[in-house]
Order: sequence, then structure tokens, then C-alpha cells
Amino acid sequence: MVESRVEVETVVEVTPDRWTSRIGVFDLETTGVDVTQDRIVTAYVGLLDATGRVIHEEHWLADPGMDIPEGATAVHGITTAHARAHGRPAAEVVAEVTAALRTLLSAGIPVVAYNAAYDFSLLKCEGDRHGLQPLDSPAPVIDPLVIDKTLDRYRKGKRTLDVVAAHYAVPLDAAHEASADAIAAGRVALALAERFADRLPDDVLELHTRQIGWAREQAESLTEYFISIGRLEPSEALNGTWPVR
Repeated sequence: MVESRVEVETVVEVTPDRWTSRIGVFDLETTGVDVTQDRIVTAYVGLLDATGRVIHEEHWLADPGMDIPEGATAVHGITTAHARAHGRPAAEVVAEVTAALRTLLSAGIPVVAYNAAYDFSLLKCEGDRHGLQPLDSPAPVIDPLVIDKTLDRYRKGKRTLDVVAAHYAVPLDAAHEASADAIAAGRVALALAERFADRLPDDVLELHTRQIGWAREQAESLTEYFISIGRLEPSEALNGTWPVR
């Protein structure tokens, strides 16, 4: 776990020829899976070139202000004692992560996040919690999970990051460590862009808009399935809002 923080550079605003020329990557490790109640423990924001090489990165370790459940520690390895001893105040971390993402997005650089609705929603809730201006409508965002489920819909098996990364021959040696997950997600996005070049738009804002519809359709389909097996009541529905719920 890298706990030092690299100062963010000013990103010069550019309009890349294709969205794959430079991509931001983003991942959080947290105290749990409830975006409204759980907190950030570690965060990573990086910048990759078209080959997937890291050309800039920032790491954060936060004191989340609450105990980290043992189950969460088992996933990412950070204990409550370690976070309290070495983590920075949560409000500072949330502000800096939000600012780093806003810098990339305002320059037109897409930010890749695997299952983006989780990370961006939790970050927004954290911003609200600390009285910060959140990223209400981040764009452009690239979500390899949404894209993969759309373009290879009938492939059997799990769609966790480690499984999908292996499918696209992307190494992931330290799953559930924020930097490793973010970088792998970025490289999966690049692999998807290459494999499905004939089905993905070059214009990143068009791709962002398409993912909004794809995420909604996937939630509707999963809702129907869950109702059919009794996991949801007929009156219930999964939230397919993307990239912030």
C-alpha cells in the first residue's frame, strides 16, 4: 500500500483525437458497500497514456472517522488502527480526490472507473457529508463493466474486475488495492476500445451518453430476473442511474 501523496499537476486542456489517447483512472477502497453510509479508506487517481502506461498518479489514505469492519479490512488490508495512525482527515482527502477528478474532467480527459456508479456515488455522498461541492454529473466517464456487459452480453461467468481483466489479458496482481484496480480498469477500457473499435464511438461524450442508456437497460434486465426468482418484489426496481445514483 502506497500512502505517500504526489502533488497534482495542472492538466493542460486538450481535445484528443480519440478518447484513448489519454485516460484518467479512479478507484476507492472503503469501509463497506453502502454508498450513503460507508466512507473512503484509500483512493487513487491516475493518468494513463494510450499504451496504458502511468504518466501521473496520486494516492490517499484517509482516517474515515469510523471503525473499519473486519470484512472490509479482509478485502483491502487497512485496519482501523492503521487508518487512524497514518490516514489524513477524511474531509481533506475527499476534497483533494474531488479536485483531482474535476481537473481531469474539465480538461475533457475521460475518467475510467470500474462499476463507476459505486465510486462516484460514494464520493458524492462523502462530499455532501463534509459540506464540499460534489461532482454531481461527472463527464466524460468510461465504465468498463457497463461496456463489457453490453458488447459481450452473453459471455458466461462473473464480471468482477479480476475476471474481466483476465479475459482481456490485463494483469491484476493486487486486486482490491486502489491503484492496482484503477490501473487495471483503465487498461481494460483500452482493450475494449481496441477489440470493439467498430462498435464504440470515437467521440467520448457520445460514449458517455450511450453508457447512461446501457446502464439503465442492464438494471431493468436484472430487475426482471430478480423478480422472476423471488429476490425482488414486483413493485421493486434496481437503480440504473449512471454514473452517479
